[in-house]
Amino acid sequence: MSSKTSELKSRRFGTFGGVFTPNVLTILGVILFLRAGWVVGNTGLLGALLIIVISNFISLSTGLSLSAIATNMDVKAGGNYYMISRTLGLEVGGSIGIPLYFSQALSVAFYVIGFTEGLRWVFPQLNPILTASITCTILLFISFIGADLALKVQYFILAVLCLSLVSFFAGWTGSQHTIVFWNQSKVGFWPVFAVFFPAVTGIEVGVSMSGDLKDPQYSISRGTLMAIGVTFLVYVAQAVWLSLNASGAELSRNLMVMKTVARWPRLINAGLWAATISSALGCIVAAPRTLQALALDKILPGFIAKGSKRTNEPRIAIIITFIIAEACILLGGLDTVAPVITMFFLNTYGVINLLAVLENLIGNPSYRPQVKVPWLISLAGAVGCYAAMFLIHAPATIVAIITTLCLYVYLGRKDIQSTWGDIKSGIWFSLARFALLKLEDSELYPQNWRPNILVFSGNHKTGRHLIFFAHWLGKKKGIVSLYQMIFGNNDFILRHSATATKILNNFISTNNLPALGHVCIAEDFRSGIKQVCQTSGMGRMQSNLVLLGWCKKSSREIEFARLIRDLHYLQKSVLILNIPTENAFGNYKRIDVWWGGMQNNGNLMILIAYLICQNSEWRECEINLNMIIAKEQGRAAATTNLKKILQDARIEANVNVFVQDSPKVKVPYLIRKHSQDADLVILGMRLPEEGQEEAFIERMILFLAGLPTALLIKSVENIELTT
Repeated sequence: MSSKTSELKSRRFGTFGGVFTPNVLTILGVILFLRAGWVVGNTGLLGALLIIVISNFISLSTGLSLSAIATNMDVKAGGNYYMISRTLGLEVGGSIGIPLYFSQALSVAFYVIGFTEGLRWVFPQLNPILTASITCTILLFISFIGADLALKVQYFILAVLCLSLVSFFAGWTGSQHTIVFWNQSKVGFWPVFAVFFPAVTGIEVGVSMSGDLKDPQYSISRGTLMAIGVTFLVYVAQAVWLSLNASGAELSRNLMVMKTVARWPRLINAGLWAATISSALGCIVAAPRTLQALALDKILPGFIAKGSKRTNEPRIAIIITFIIAEACILLGGLDTVAPVITMFFLNTYGVINLLAVLENLIGNPSYRPQVKVPWLISLAGAVGCYAAMFLIHAPATIVAIITTLCLYVYLGRKDIQSTWGDIKSGIWFSLARFALLKLEDSELYPQNWRPNILVFSGNHKTGRHLIFFAHWLGKKKGIVSLYQMIFGNNDFILRHSATATKILNNFISTNNLPALGHVCIAEDFRSGIKQVCQTSGMGRMQSNLVLLGWCKKSSREIEFARLIRDLHYLQKSVLILNIPTENAFGNYKRIDVWWGGMQNNGNLMILIAYLICQNSEWRECEINLNMIIAKEQGRAAATTNLKKILQDARIEANVNVFVQDSPKVKVPYLIRKHSQDADLVILGMRLPEEGQEEAFIERMILFLAGLPTALLIKSVENIELTT
């Protein structure tokens, strides 16, 4: 059977049975029967109503956010995990989904133990561990047979719960007492809120049935919101009825005050049993579906995802969930992890709210939910969830957050591949757009200069040294754009440009380079580079450096010199790297900068040497700032001047001033003599004048002859080394 056919057969429940009923049965749980009276007794009627309103506002905003996300996609198995992973990616989805599953699995044990304790109030002779284990095993068989049976059992439980509520509201104690509207007890308002709030977090069960719903988009939104509305009315009516029928003192001390008020007290016991067993049944049905979805996405071993042939029931996941729950029942000690479980549920709801906020603010055209929710409401829900987490149990909140972060880092390193898109690119696009527009309105000052480099490496395989050199300059400080030029203009070249782009981007990814890859088709290298320099960048994010390799073909030398002049007129500083040997950068120990004092090159030369030394490969490197003067008398002044420049720039370097003893000793010879052992030599160059291109090439060849790897610089900017 194909996975699509299996999926269609598994979609068999509607809104009432698949979402509304399990949600209502989980929300109207133990707190309704054992803690609601205590809440009214410790805060008064108005205080209790305020707690109910605040709690349900957080629950409602979460439900609205959930509805918005659900009605914007085809929700499949996995509930909240599925929606988070398809929106924020597998790393975030898995870091939320794994703790969520364990919370659901452990909740089975909690509710079973609660059900057992409720039974023992009437039948104290029962063995607690044996009773809990038998109950858990019965739930296993119900869920193993299928969700159909589980939901049918929940209809019976819902009927029992409704009868218990009828019994409660039909009762009347006839007591005469003053209603306490506001009570400032020793417990305090927020601690009481922390006790009540978990009651409204039961919307997870219905969402987890997403893979079994006929129409998940409709059922999740309608069923969740209906459940929140109905249970809100029940809790409000209960608070009012309790305040009318019992004094504040009795409400505070009598946990079974509902039984005192009820017309048929035994139905309250039945309602308590129904509340706990329905919650346990809901969790043992929901948890395996979350586990199955995690396995389907390869976050967990794939065999866990195997389902039954007819309805794709996650039977292996059901067995695993039963083992976890039964182990907790046998080992006990659940009180320690109980707060953490609640935190994982709330963390999931907080992330759902944040998803709705992000989707609204990013404004992707693909975000077209049928239920539209203002982002401020979703933001209020997120703030409420995380505030409630800290109010309920701050240490457990910290544990939950750390666990989620650790899982995120682990899954990120696993590099799990997904076959769908997420909104992360939309987030970065929105941030980039915001930053570009803000940058356009701001002044750019020389001290804020950063390298924005265009690298023309030819074929990236042969231009590896050029690419890595650009990476050293731009690492954590600037932007590097790699351009591969393809010359010609025919259909064959145009058809294969996409393939060339893919190969270039694969090279960038394989070498973990923080760079942008581009392929440019042009008639010839000079016009192509000029075209790129004029069109690259956006707004103030224009490139300011062009990095080229020294021209190796004599037939192109004249055009190469003209290109340097063209780039200067286009306001681009030009860097030309000449690598004469295979051992390109030697031992990465020494950089010689030859200060000429003219052409505005000096500051950029020193700054580039500094940027290179910030990389791990060059961490033991020293910089030599060298200068050649004509007469010995000027050595002291030149040395002082260079040291002052370095001091003001806060750059450490050695200063060397050499004297040209005779006019016959050419400058290129002196540079070669003193820098032949350097690992990189940085030289300034003049602009090639019109008609003097050949003389420029000859001069540069003379300077480069006999030198190790050398960088020629022609700066167009007056860069500030001081702030």
